[in-house]
Amino acid sequence: MPDTELKSRRLISLDIFRGLTIAGMILVNNPGSWEHIYPPLEHAAWNGLTPTDLIFPFFLFIVGVAVKYSLDKPLLGGLTPAKIRPRILRRTAALFLLGEVLAGFPRYHLAAIRIPGVLQRIAVCYLAASFIYLWLARAENGEIKFRPRAAAWLAGALLALYYALMKFAPFPGGEAGSWAVPGATLAAWLDRAVFGVRHLWRNTETWDPEGILSTIPAVATALIGLLAGWWLETGKERMEKAAGLLVAGCILAAAGYLASAFMPINKNLWTPSFVLVTGGLALLFLGVIYWYADIRGCRRATLPFLVYGSNAIAVYFLADIGAELMCMIKVKAGGASCALIDFIYGRMLQPAFGDTLGSLVYAIGYVLFWLAAMWVLYRKKIFIKV
Repeated sequence: MPDTELKSRRLISLDIFRGLTIAGMILVNNPGSWEHIYPPLEHAAWNGLTPTDLIFPFFLFIVGVAVKYSLDKPLLGGLTPAKIRPRILRRTAALFLLGEVLAGFPRYHLAAIRIPGVLQRIAVCYLAASFIYLWLARAENGEIKFRPRAAAWLAGALLALYYALMKFAPFPGGEAGSWAVPGATLAAWLDRAVFGVRHLWRNTETWDPEGILSTIPAVATALIGLLAGWWLETGKERMEKAAGLLVAGCILAAAGYLASAFMPINKNLWTPSFVLVTGGLALLFLGVIYWYADIRGCRRATLPFLVYGSNAIAVYFLADIGAELMCMIKVKAGGASCALIDFIYGRMLQPAFGDTLGSLVYAIGYVLFWLAAMWVLYRKKIFIKV
């Protein structure tokens, strides 16, 4: 297949969906005050689902979709899986290390640095989805032959394995099948045993929302995305593709809510019901955006998200560093010194808008600031790849 034809296969809707997800991630991660947040912009305390809980699984779903598009080109170009795997490993290592840079910034106390994390989980899921795709796909006569049923069965097997371990596996100091107490699950015990409490999420130090065991079902989330990417590359009509995404999304989300009768919908544990519900909703979102942007060609209203999506990892990394700097940089106000974030929120936005709305206005302003920065890169066609 000619290179120009490969380039034409790029999904604008995928970039838009990625940008929407990253913008949402920056919005919910950067309120003016963590004490004043509207409920939809908070994670569920434990069981349950809020709009904020959709952001991370949506991104892992997007990673899965992108895996197909990123690996088809070298496969069709004649590279063998053995030659492609080192590239995947290098990118995995780079993502993981970026996650550790964020975890330690700015002091890097290695004895207490958090080992799991968002970018770290993205790295592992990217690695797993990529290796699985290379295993199930091959280039033949200028086309990619892929075994979608095998990928679907594997995703189901990962969810079944995780459920069985969490439900039935005994562990020291706890009871098998416990979902209710955050620090008293098999997943929490394993994280403490492997990492030690000093290397876990500092808000708890007894469990980690991006821990080892819950990464198993997170890989299944990426595989749902991989299957969506395969579906969009079939020879079917584009309206049929959009309809297929919507139907599959409804079925998967409904299955997840039915499964919640046996296990809770829980982001922190990344339960199978959570995977099904969020995977279904991700299919619905992608289907709508695909219809709007790729079929109808309506892209002007979504340009800000396209800008964000074109440098997604870069803006996430820089925004996280920037958030730390906002707390470190000191300014003088009224003869006293305070952090820059406290000056902007406490001295400017809170008096004007009130506690909670002012906190949201700060978060929106932070999103717009990074949109402006990424717009400069987008206009100059600078795309930072990891």
